[in-house]
Amino acid sequence: MDTKMIDDNARASRKIAEQRPDLQLSFEFFPPKTDAMEERFWDSIHKLAPLQPRFVSVTYGAGGSTRERTLRMVSSVKTDTGVDAAAHLTCVGSTRDEVDAVVRGYQEAGINRIVALRGDPPEGVGQPFTPHPQGYQNAADLVSGIRKIGDFDISVAAYPEKHPQSADWQTDIDNLKRKLDAGATRAITQMFFSNADYLRYVDRARAAGITAPIVPGIQPIHSFKQISNFASRCGASIPAWLAERFAGLDEDPETHALVASAVAAEQVIELLDEGVTEFHIYTMNRSNLALALARILGRRPD
Repeated sequence: MDTKMIDDNARASRKIAEQRPDLQLSFEFFPPKTDAMEERFWDSIHKLAPLQPRFVSVTYGAGGSTRERTLRMVSSVKTDTGVDAAAHLTCVGSTRDEVDAVVRGYQEAGINRIVALRGDPPEGVGQPFTPHPQGYQNAADLVSGIRKIGDFDISVAAYPEKHPQSADWQTDIDNLKRKLDAGATRAITQMFFSNADYLRYVDRARAAGITAPIVPGIQPIHSFKQISNFASRCGASIPAWLAERFAGLDEDPETHALVASAVAAEQVIELLDEGVTEFHIYTMNRSNLALALARILGRRPD
């Protein structure tokens, strides 16, 4: 049998860490609500900080419901670990003056990175968005407002499967371009599980003249039930092959964790081999799968 194999040494995913100086990682957390959750938050932060991520981001609840906690956690991350921290910010339910005051609060706290999002209304993901009469009208408008206040590093959202409220692909890519043209540094994608969706999305963006980095957002599956429920609300699809891999594992956490590791590893290895060098990992405030992915990507603790 004539078997042709890819030269293993030629694959980007087989390079050792020293051969990938351009690799960039960032991690996303959410503000803990209880003492026990805060303990896990800090345990995870301290385990991931030695990986020297570009930044750690902390999310912002629907309608700005976690505003104070987000600021507190972002400030503490930078002070306690030395890792750059990025604060999420939305324009839901707030006037321009109120949002600007939050931005200045970040600035005064020494936070120069912001993840600027239109945001979801308090009713939840997927519900219609209505701008505040005196507020920022959308994410591009918000980015422009942040830029007027200071020289922030600004990340915005991108949607490899198209935002569920975009009429078509042209509308979706045009919106991404507006956000970047307004002054954003990079786009970070919503979670996706088909790398082909991400690669096609990048091709669409490049064809539209977008040159900024489009960083893949990687979601390790700590709980398939939880992630699939969230995916159904935010417009991300769960491929049949992925559902089949987790079928029957609800009561088998050990096997579930092993399958989750394999799925996430497969995804980042494929992307590495496609030339991707920047990754944003959604941690769900857990460090185990994020640490494993970092090692697969070639990043070791400092």
